[in-house]
Amino acid sequence: MTTRTGPSRLHRPEQLAAYLAAPRTGRWSPRTWLAAGWAALALRRTRRALAADGVRAHVPRPPRLPDGARRGVEAVLRRTSPTCLERSLVLRTWLAAHGVPCEVVIGVRRDASGDVTAHAWLDVESDDATARTFREIHRWAP
Repeated sequence: MTTRTGPSRLHRPEQLAAYLAAPRTGRWSPRTWLAAGWAALALRRTRRALAADGVRAHVPRPPRLPDGARRGVEAVLRRTSPTCLERSLVLRTWLAAHGVPCEVVIGVRRDASGDVTAHAWLDVESDDATARTFREIHRWAP
């Protein structure tokens, strides 16, 4: 089973390429730390909102920071062990604020023992090896 891989329905490939081409801010830059602080707060609020509101959960908008401050967001998401859905919602909000709107994709797969597993990822990650093992069942637009 594979997911539909292809361009996002919400942004053009050059938007993502421009975002990724932006030089990253320094590890000790105040901008990196502001982005990391936002990501930690957004993750905590998203976790609570998902528990209370389910699919109506709201992720707070990030402060105005350069694209390269993503280093702080990525560091927090790597070190805090969020669920795939929490990670996807926080990252989707960050990307949308930086001109790359994308959808959260929900997929499922059945393993050899018959157990069903669900996973969430962003449409820009559809070529990820893990995402390709799931069958897409829903897209969650911003």
